Amino acid sequence: MKKIILLVLFFFVCSPSPSDPYSAFRPGELWLDDNGVHINAHGGGILWHDGAYYWFGEHKIEGRKGNAAWVGVHVYSSTDLYHWRDEGIALSVIKDDTTHDLREECVLERPKVIYNASTKQFVMWFHLEFKGTNYRTARSGVAVASHVTGPYSYVRSFRPNAGFWPKNIEEQQKEAPEKYRDHDYSGGSLPDETEKLNICARDFAGGQMARDQTLFVDDDGSAYHLYASEENSTLHISKLTDDYLSYSGEYLRVFSGRFMEAPAICKRDGKYYFIGSGCTGWAPNAARSAVAESIWGPWRELGNPCVGESAEVTFHSQSTFILPVQGKRDAFIFMADRWTPDNAIDGRYIWLPLLFRGDRIELEWLDEWDLSVFSRQNE
Repeated sequence: MKKIILLVLFFFVCSPSPSDPYSAFRPGELWLDDNGVHINAHGGGILWHDGAYYWFGEHKIEGRKGNAAWVGVHVYSSTDLYHWRDEGIALSVIKDDTTHDLREECVLERPKVIYNASTKQFVMWFHLEFKGTNYRTARSGVAVASHVTGPYSYVRSFRPNAGFWPKNIEEQQKEAPEKYRDHDYSGGSLPDETEKLNICARDFAGGQMARDQTLFVDDDGSAYHLYASEENSTLHISKLTDDYLSYSGEYLRVFSGRFMEAPAICKRDGKYYFIGSGCTGWAPNAARSAVAESIWGPWRELGNPCVGESAEVTFHSQSTFILPVQGKRDAFIFMADRWTPDNAIDGRYIWLPLLFRGDRIELEWLDEWDLSVFSRQNE
């Protein structure tokens, strides 16, 4: 009898737990952390550091109220990309100071973290809108920490590159027409003569608008900030200072008048690949892609990288990040969110392998997949 009891105990202890189903990615399904709670890291990005992945994203709450920031930036850790440990809140919004940039109910979106080997600091950037400004603030926020999971200390927010012209500005674009100088536009609603507005000139002194954003660190350690600017009509690529805390003043206007947002970027075989989307609010649209031989361009658009059913709406999602998989050649994961503005906390994650077809990149829907797909791709 004792032998039978021991065998039964052995079976339950040594058998795989039914509460641990993660040996593959299942895009669009609930993804539970080590506490059995759906991962709360929306609009996120991932940092690889000292043998682990760290996933930073917006912490949402229930209902439409959850589209504003009531908690802050959540962080999770993993060593295999399937199982994620809740590491808590990396950056908290401020509840008691009504004058603070990060006061409760601000908009804090698309946080990304990079590590500066020289300063030994982890640096977080995010898109910030002050409470009640209806996306008119359009600023970049910066926070730092000495430990990857935080807590992160808020440094400041600002608009990029005040007093600096982009590398590819034309002389006729340096003067904003008087009739447009103080006009208030919402993203995507500019008149047909967008280029004549010279929004970059309008914002020269106070700094350029910055909304949807991401960070990228190149092979030489130089860091770049990509963000939707000029009333969302044009993307900017800005080189950061050596400490990653500010702008160097060196930047480029790209995809002028194309209304690109949700930027994501990676580098493979010396080429830079970009994925973004159009501007249709919370509603999904067809993804866009581009390639360049240099971060400074010229950038050549490649069209929608998605193929198959629901390709025209990016599988009902929007890009947030492109993740290089450690230890695997040419292995990149396309990360996207399914936004649910009526119940923000229930946003689902769409992770798919990024496939390379010559100079093009391709995304195909998979109900379930694992990292072995990259080994097969390289055979």
